[in-house]
Amino acid sequence: MGPTVRVLLADDHQIVREGLRTLFNDEPGIQVVGEAASAAEAIDAAARLKPDVMILDLIMPGGGSIDAIRTVRERHPSVQVLVLSSFAGDHQVHDALKAGAIGYMLKDVSRADLVRAIRSLHQGQPALHPEAQRHLVRGVSAIGERTALAELTERERGVLGLIARGRSNKSIAAELNLSEGTVKGYVSIILGKLGVEDRTQAALYAVKHGLVQASEL
Repeated sequence: MGPTVRVLLADDHQIVREGLRTLFNDEPGIQVVGEAASAAEAIDAAARLKPDVMILDLIMPGGGSIDAIRTVRERHPSVQVLVLSSFAGDHQVHDALKAGAIGYMLKDVSRADLVRAIRSLHQGQPALHPEAQRHLVRGVSAIGERTALAELTERERGVLGLIARGRSNKSIAAELNLSEGTVKGYVSIILGKLGVEDRTQAALYAVKHGLVQASEL
């Protein structure tokens, strides 16, 4: 088993926080280190506790959840944000991911899928509920983004797909019979063409545009 994942719970409903805490208390390798009942409290708790993953509800009194995602990610890049919401509209999913979240799950998610999502985020890999992914793909309308994907060569698309599945450069090189240096070159080209900063953003881009399905991650 890998290192313990330190989790911060941010939800305005105490019963939800208690339920999640109870669930994780029985899950080896996951430790709840704190709770927050508002977006403002979530920002403060993230700064104080430095969790690995923050689970955040999008709809809380006083609002500000999207701003909280953006603030936490800007100030504490090591904290990955998983939205856990009752809703997954086009704008909600898009805005949450644009702000810096790399996970979006609905509250009807199974325990196993939620735990799997937390572990994926801890490794820097996105985790999207199938419904959230459908909204995300349906919301894609920017011509510039579609053009960027179209500019990738077949080889680059293949490398991007493997990046989205969490494969390392060494693993990609072995599968495609390339040198690791060549793969690094492809990765740099892909990031440049897509206009993203890192592999995690590239992976989200691949999911958003249907290059891979969330179930494949």
